[in-house]
Amino acid sequence: MLYNSRAPPRPITDPVPTLARKLRATDYFTLGWGTMVGVGWLVLMDDWLLRGGALGAVLGFAIGGALLLPIGWVYGKLVVAMPDAAGEIAYTSAVFPRSVSFATGWMMTLAYFIVCPWEAVAVGRIASYIFPSLDTLELYRIAGRPVYLPHLIVGLAITGLLTVLNYRGVRLSATFQNWTTFGTLVLFVVFVALGVSRGSPANFPPLFTQTSFVSIILVVQIVPYFMTGFESVGKAAEEAGPEFRAEGFFRAIWMAIVIGILFYTSIVAAVAFVAPWHRLTGEKFMTAVAFQQAVGSRWIVNIILTAALLSLVKCFNGNFVAASRLFFALGRRGMVNSKAARIHDRYQTPSNAVLWVGLATAGCLLLGDAILVPITEVGSVACAIGWSAACAACLALARSRPDLITLSPFEKCVASFGLLVGIAMGLMKVIPVVPGHFTVYEWIALAAWIAVGAIAALTKSREGATEVVPQRSS
Repeated sequence: MLYNSRAPPRPITDPVPTLARKLRATDYFTLGWGTMVGVGWLVLMDDWLLRGGALGAVLGFAIGGALLLPIGWVYGKLVVAMPDAAGEIAYTSAVFPRSVSFATGWMMTLAYFIVCPWEAVAVGRIASYIFPSLDTLELYRIAGRPVYLPHLIVGLAITGLLTVLNYRGVRLSATFQNWTTFGTLVLFVVFVALGVSRGSPANFPPLFTQTSFVSIILVVQIVPYFMTGFESVGKAAEEAGPEFRAEGFFRAIWMAIVIGILFYTSIVAAVAFVAPWHRLTGEKFMTAVAFQQAVGSRWIVNIILTAALLSLVKCFNGNFVAASRLFFALGRRGMVNSKAARIHDRYQTPSNAVLWVGLATAGCLLLGDAILVPITEVGSVACAIGWSAACAACLALARSRPDLITLSPFEKCVASFGLLVGIAMGLMKVIPVVPGHFTVYEWIALAAWIAVGAIAALTKSREGATEVVPQRSS
């Protein structure tokens, strides 16, 4: 059936290819949490601690994560009512103009997609820490940062692997996601428990790098980027198995947020506890160095790097799934070229969208990490825009489409608070007087993505485009 705010649902008379329905409750949790947690805890720990200090970083992630709970509740409500791979595109199109729906979907596509080349770059950096010989055969430099041939080979190899997995079937991709997610959690518990047993509270100072308020705000600003992913559950809603119950979407989203908060606060606290962190901020991988100093042996570094590699590929895969589904949804609704909406006859996957995300990831990988840094900053704003639009759509649907969503007065307050949180998180990065706001490079990156979206919208082909979504889950 169609979700359309201007016309009642109409029956579909022609057979329409559908995505394979093979996902279970566990798969949705590993998708949400796996998409959220990558390798920032390894490669960017020094930045987090320099922003907020030991306590400031912990409180920043705790507060920022807690503020996302109302947004997670809104997404749970929406995905149960509208189990559509289009996610925010579907929610907003039911009540807002088409242009708003496209802009929201395009920004959320950026939020997921940009993680893919970043993780592909990060895998080369981690591999070179294990095998220093990979830092050879420099091809060129971008913004003064070298791009090495072995790094490109490793990044392209993992990109190719995930493209093949997602092309051949969602069950194969989900199984891969499950193993890497639970493997990461087990190794995390092991190395944190071993390291903390050797730490000391004396290592914590300085608790804040600036005033307590500014330190916390500087960390809260980056939480949207590092905790985006819980809403990816909705992007695979059309692929739920026949036995799956709608309440599972709610549980998967909330579990992803709660465990994400526990993960980030625990790893920051552990690093600050095991070694004097302020002396290690110049190290390449501060987290690994801190635990190595605490234990006094290299073997714990191997555990950490193994956990990091598992975390990297699961985050890469989760964002790949979400980005390809959103791109598929944009094509299905005729907002970009309708070829993006093709479903493979045999594998029942959005095959063209998967291939295009894979090729775009490979292309961005060639730019190296220097160019990607400002774009990842834009990712935080892109998430905030999508979250705000989803909360606004939820409130609007409750007024105009009670057949889809009904909200009690308390639930309206929750959704309204989520809307305010989303807007505030976006404004923190774009208002010049707020510490940590956009620089000129972030504005250039944002303008470039908007320009690409405008071109995609102007050159789209509506041939074969549909707006078909499944019935409400039971």
